[in-house]
Order: sequence, then C-alpha cells, then structure tokens
Amino acid sequence: MGIMAGTPMEEKYPQVGLAPEEVAAKQKEFGANQQPALPTAFWRLVLNGLWGPLPWLLEAAIILEFFLGKGLQATFILLLLVFSAVDGAVQKKRSMKALGGLHADLRTQSRVKRGDQWENMPADGLVPGDIVHVQLGDVIPADGTVLIGGLSADQAALTGESAPVAKAVDDPVYAAATVVSGDAIVQVTKTGTNSSYGKTAELLTHATAPGRLEKLLFGIVRLLVILDVALVLVLTVTALLRGTSIMSLLPFLVILFIATIPVAMPSSFTVANSVEASRLAKKKILVSGLTGIQEAASLDVLLVDKTGTLTQDRTALAAVSALEPASYNEDAVLTLAAAACDPQGRSSIERAIREGAAKKGTVLTPTSFTPFDPAKKYSAATVTWQAHDHQVQLGSPTILMQAAQVPDNLRAELAKLTATGARVVAIAADGVIVGLIAIADPIKPDVPALIKRLRTRGVQVIMLTGDTRATAQAVAQQVGLQGAIGTPAEMDQAPRDYAGFANVLPADKFRLVQDLQKAGAVVGMLGDGVNDAPALKQADVGIAVTTATDIAKLAADIILTKPDLGAINDVVDSGQRVYQRMMTWIITKLTRTAQLTILLTFGYLFTGFFPISLSMIVFIVMMNDSVTLTLGTDRTYPSDRPTRWQLGDLAKIATGLTLGWLVLGFLLLWYFEYQLHLSADSTSTLLFAYLIFSAMATIYMTRTRGAFWRAVPSRTVLGVTCLNMVLTTVMGLTGFITPRAPIGPYLLVIAGVIVFAVLLDLLKQAFYRQQAA
Repeated sequence: MGIMAGTPMEEKYPQVGLAPEEVAAKQKEFGANQQPALPTAFWRLVLNGLWGPLPWLLEAAIILEFFLGKGLQATFILLLLVFSAVDGAVQKKRSMKALGGLHADLRTQSRVKRGDQWENMPADGLVPGDIVHVQLGDVIPADGTVLIGGLSADQAALTGESAPVAKAVDDPVYAAATVVSGDAIVQVTKTGTNSSYGKTAELLTHATAPGRLEKLLFGIVRLLVILDVALVLVLTVTALLRGTSIMSLLPFLVILFIATIPVAMPSSFTVANSVEASRLAKKKILVSGLTGIQEAASLDVLLVDKTGTLTQDRTALAAVSALEPASYNEDAVLTLAAAACDPQGRSSIERAIREGAAKKGTVLTPTSFTPFDPAKKYSAATVTWQAHDHQVQLGSPTILMQAAQVPDNLRAELAKLTATGARVVAIAADGVIVGLIAIADPIKPDVPALIKRLRTRGVQVIMLTGDTRATAQAVAQQVGLQGAIGTPAEMDQAPRDYAGFANVLPADKFRLVQDLQKAGAVVGMLGDGVNDAPALKQADVGIAVTTATDIAKLAADIILTKPDLGAINDVVDSGQRVYQRMMTWIITKLTRTAQLTILLTFGYLFTGFFPISLSMIVFIVMMNDSVTLTLGTDRTYPSDRPTRWQLGDLAKIATGLTLGWLVLGFLLLWYFEYQLHLSADSTSTLLFAYLIFSAMATIYMTRTRGAFWRAVPSRTVLGVTCLNMVLTTVMGLTGFITPRAPIGPYLLVIAGVIVFAVLLDLLKQAFYRQQAA
C-alpha cells in the first residue's frame, strides 16, 4: 500500500478521513467489502444433490431394504441416487469452470483518504464513512454520495439504463458501476452485501424456482400410495375373515412400498437432461442447471432484458440532423460535435460521435477543450474550422436550449428523434444550436425473427428495461413486440397484457418472475447484467447471453456462448424431447406398478398364494428400471406448443392401460390355474414373463401419440428392451434362476401380449384424438 501525492481533485477535500480505530470498529460491524462466495467444491455440489425431498425418499428406501436384508436392491437404489448427484455436480462444476471467478470486478485498488493521507489500498478494505476518489476508468467500489466534482457512470449492468448517468454533488453512486468521464470525491455509504451490488447478489441465495419435478414425483407417489392403502385394506379384511395371520402378509406389504417408490425417476431425468446438455454443448450452449432444460418444454412466458440482450450494448451513430443547413450541413454538424468530444474519454456517446466523424474522414483537433461536466451537462471546445475559430458546446438539448439561440425547427426535430428511442445530444456553435445527433443501441439482427418464432410456439415475450417508457416503446416496435409499455407500478395488475416494462429495477424483475409463477406461468428469463441475476436464478429457465456478467451466468441455467439468440429455440426443443421421454417413464411407471400390485393382491385372494414369487419381483423392478434409464436417449420429435406436466391426463392414460393389461393378466392366471392346473412355480414364471413383456410393450406404446409400430425408438432403447425380453425367455424356458415353464403356455403369453398391445394402442390413439379435439 503506497502513499502518493494528491491530485488537484484530492486537494479540494481538506477534511481528514477515518482514523485507524474507526476503521477497525466499522470493519468489525460491517465486515469486508466483499460478496460471499457460493460453494464450488465438487464434494459440496454432490452433497447438495443428496439433500432434499427427492433424495430423502430414496434414502429411506435404501435403509428399509438393508433392514429387510435386500442388499442387492438397496445397492441398486444407492447407485442410482449417487449417479444423479454426481452427474448434476459435474454439470455445475463444468459451467463454473467455464465462467471464471465471481465478483472479480470488485477486487480492485481504490484511492482512499485515511487520516490526513490519500492511499492506494484494496477495495475490499473499505468501510462506510471512507472517503474515496473515483475517476475515469474506475469501477466504483461501494455505494456512496458525491461530495466534490462530478462524473458519468455506466451502471447498465446494475439498473439496465443503456446510457451513462451523470452524477453531481449529493447524487448517489453505486458499486460495480464504471466511471466513463469526470472524477469525484465520494463518501462511502454502503459496502459488501449492503451495497446495491451486494443486495442484488444476495438475492441469488434466496431465489429458487418452484420444484415442479418434486411436485410431480410426489404426485405420482400419492396416487400409488392411495392404491396401496386400498389394497392393504382389502388384504387385511380378507385375512381377518379367513383367520389368516397378518404377519404372513408382511413380505407382500414391503413389496408394495418398494414398488411404489419411483426409484429410477431422478436418475432417468438426469440421464435425459444430460443427453440434451451434451447435444446443446455441441451447439455452444452451456448448461449449468439440468432442470432448466426440462422446464423449457413448458415455457410460456419469456422475460427479456433490453440493454445488451435485445440490443448490442454498443452505442452507434443513428442520425444527424442539421438545423441550419445553409451554414452547417450534416457533415459540418458531425465534425464540430466530434471536436467537442474527449478523445481519451470512455463515454459511449462521445466514442460513437468520434467514430462517425472518422468514417467521414474529418476529425479536428480543438485548440482548447473542457471535458463534459455532469453538473453543467455539456462539454465545450474551441476549434478552427473553415479558417475561423468557433466556440462549440455538446450536451443536453434541454440545457443548451437555455444557453443558446433555438432554431424554430428544433423542438419538432428533437421530438422526432426522441420517438425512435435514441439518446439525443445537441450541438451549439457560436451561441446557436446548429444540429442534433441521435445515438442508439442497435437491435441485434436476429431478435425480430426470434420473437416471431417464439410467438408461433406459444411463448409470450415481455421486455424489461431500466430505460424510459418512450425508449422502451420504440425498441418494442422495432423488435416486433405489440402492446403497451408499463411501469413497475403496473406489474401487479395484469403483467401479461403488456409488451414490456420500463424504469425497472432488479427487485422488480425478481418480483415479476415470482408473480407470474404464482399465476401458473412457466417463466424464462433472458439477461446479461448483475441486475438480471436474481430474476435469472428465480426463473424456471434462466438464460444468460454470451456477453453477460459472471454473476448473471452463475445464476442462469443456460448460458449462450455464441451471439446467436436463435439458440433459445434449441433449448426449447431439448426441453420438448426431455418431456416426451419422461412422459413415457411416468405413464409406464404408473401402469406397471398398479398392474403388479393389483395382480398380486387379487391373485392372492383368488388362489391363496402370491401368483408371482417375491424374489422375481426384484428382477422385474431392476429390468424395468434399466429400460427407464435408457429413455433419456430415445428418439423424439419436439412439439410446437408449450407442454405441461399434467399428472391427471397421464394418470388417465395409465389407468386405461392398467385395466387392459389386468384383463389379460387375470385371464392368463385363470387359465393356468384352473384349466391347465399348472404348478404355482410354473404359473409364477409365466406371469413374470407376462409382466416383463407387457411393460416393454407399454414403453413402446407410450413414447408416441400415434401408432407405436410407426415410431422407431433409439438403438439403446430397442437394444435394452430386446435384451430384457431375451433374458426373460431364457430364464423362463431353461429354468435358469426362475422355475422352468412349459413352452406352449409361454408362447400363449407372448401372443396375448401382442394382441392386447395392438388393441390398447388403438384406444390410446383414440384418447389423444379426443383430447386434441
């Protein structure tokens, strides 16, 4: 830490800074000027995947299985659980590695006055009450108030305002904003998590999207538990009437519990999402939150930040208007304006004007220059042009209209340029306003096509910006958003009636996401700045663009690493594929679980023994789960409309399939038991084959709304289902592991499954046609 001679600005502040004892006391009270780091250790990420309602349910099943001596099945469940946690951690770690460090922009040096000396010291040592000197190029290290001087700050990442904001004496400045012109002495008011930047970052620790997957899981479990309770009551009453010991039914009750738990569901979702994450990675789309992919299938509202997302976040010359064309044509206006720009300044407006003048080939060097003063709101220069010296001012039209002669056509021309959403500056020469220059942030060329495509997919796009309503309305028209532009005060009324909202703060974006979610919408957020981060984290699908800040990327589920916004459609397509694969899993899970438990229950009531041995049920569960893990690779075709996880509709299909398969199952049981008088072992093997074959058929039937024989599955799904059927046949006909079954009845099982699969598929197609109508 060094001590340097004071600058002229520093010499204007003679008061002493904080004393060492004051600094120590405030550091103890407020802590360091830092944001808390989020956990990044791999083992912590894995542990996060093992904590929550979903893992707890599976962990309870593992404990019960070990307690009952079912070590093989307990190990199987444990492996699936660990696989889900590790795979999720790998995806998160990969995205973190790609994003780099968080809050690196605040790990800077600051010029601070302590006691009676100005010092250079790390910004993380600042405390409220410190006196700091910020100047051109500095990142403002903490919230504060301007005491002396003035500056312009680029705070777009925090507030969404596309143009630099002038700060004069007594005006507030915010942490993480960048000084683009001027310098000032600032007194620190808030540091660390209390600063505007810190409060925005802190929202990330509280923001979280609704757990739709968990709700869906427990909805499935609830349906199956209701069925289990009903079957237990039937068995208990029957046992009491027959005088049978309740303890003899305990093994069956355990099987009911194990069959009810969707053991493979978390892993199946993880596989499906990982397959799509890999697919998206090949298109330069980074996935950091796997659940964001599956939620994209249901996306129906997309909130989009304007600055840097819809626009290029690169100010450029939009128009030049000559108000006195006889004396100063457009080229002359631009030449004089460029002479009044600071060549060393970082102001985006001055840079755009100088670049525009350079393209015309005329850039003059002023004989004297006064930089832009945030208090006066204009810069000034003396320039020699056409053999004469001219006094030129460049700045706010409102201010210059008070100090210079106003042409009759100025107000009409100013209104015309302002209506385009551009930022307009005026140029005065020798006491007369001679021209206006419009500076705009160009729209990204692919944005109108993206919005049009999303609209055809049933996704409503709502723009959010910190800019004024007039600017927002102009941009909305350019990108194809139709409707009024509202303000934060109007968000709570009917947000989906608006094309966008202006003057929006980070908390407003966060609140809007929450309100839409409470109303039942599946919300996406597309953004790039610190001010977008809380909304990105809260959204069901958070998407950060390639130019986003680190904190925005860390908060998002999806990071676009290329400028092409059309990649959002690829994300929605991936979500649709995950939805279709998991819809197959859910219907199959409901069908086969209900089919197994009802067949066991009523088979026991009719025959006096369990028609399928409990040991074979372990093979049934493992074979079925092995197939569900491969569904994530299945071949699917994305829908062009948002899809929803409607458990009620899925349950209707599952109920119809269950009833159909149970008709076949009880017919086979009756025939084997009362017509062929087969042994209990042979009947058990034949029904084992029936359950495996019907489960495989159900997978083929539920993976498409059309005829199942016309939709070709992926090689993995085809291979595993065929392998299961071959293994079942080998076990059944050779007596390997299971008791040997006669070949005639075995072929009857296969024929029955084929016939019922065709009939049930026809009924399924009729159900979907009726639903579509």
